[in-house]
Amino acid sequence: MIIEKIMNKDVLTLTPDDTIATAMKMMRQNRIRHIPIITGDRTLVGLVSDRDIKEAAPSILTSDKDEQSLFTKPLKEIMKTEIITAHPLDFVEEAAAIFFENRIGCLPVIKLEKLVGMITEADVLYTFVQLTGAHQPSSRIEVRVPNISGMLSEVSALFQKKHVNISSVLVYPDENEQYKILVFRVQTMNPTSIVKDLQQHGYTVLWPNVPGMSS
Repeated sequence: MIIEKIMNKDVLTLTPDDTIATAMKMMRQNRIRHIPIITGDRTLVGLVSDRDIKEAAPSILTSDKDEQSLFTKPLKEIMKTEIITAHPLDFVEEAAAIFFENRIGCLPVIKLEKLVGMITEADVLYTFVQLTGAHQPSSRIEVRVPNISGMLSEVSALFQKKHVNISSVLVYPDENEQYKILVFRVQTMNPTSIVKDLQQHGYTVLWPNVPGMSS
């Protein structure tokens, strides 16, 4: 899936000359944590987060006059200008890696140097929940197989014979590099029968651990 499919296109923005007070109000009213800072032609020039505002907030020792002065300062004085961005045609999993590696909370989406959208950590997480089918009634089956080509096809064929519909498949590395773990999300609430078939065909089922069946 590409970012264009999940990004928010109606992004609330401000300009470098808008004030810190304006940003605070916008974040509070819309329950957002990040505001892209753009010019009149939607060129992205900065990003302000709730953390930036908190770091700029006055201490308890600051006078009322100093506090008022700070909140009327323009955002260009506190905004971040070194911004990690994405393109609408980038893949969601690539975005997930960027979030993880850089410990950031949002990714402005840029096309032809103009802001066209934004995605957050929550957007990516929700997308993965949908892709794996974890939000729907289903069962999870983990199978440990040799790390060779063709194993996914072989195991999937057993599900087909049992007329069990597969919602999603993930492949995890095993501690032993000679093996890998296939994680199936299947549309059945009673996986006992398919687990028994898998074990009878010599596959190691890690989950579920069905009582009375050796895995």
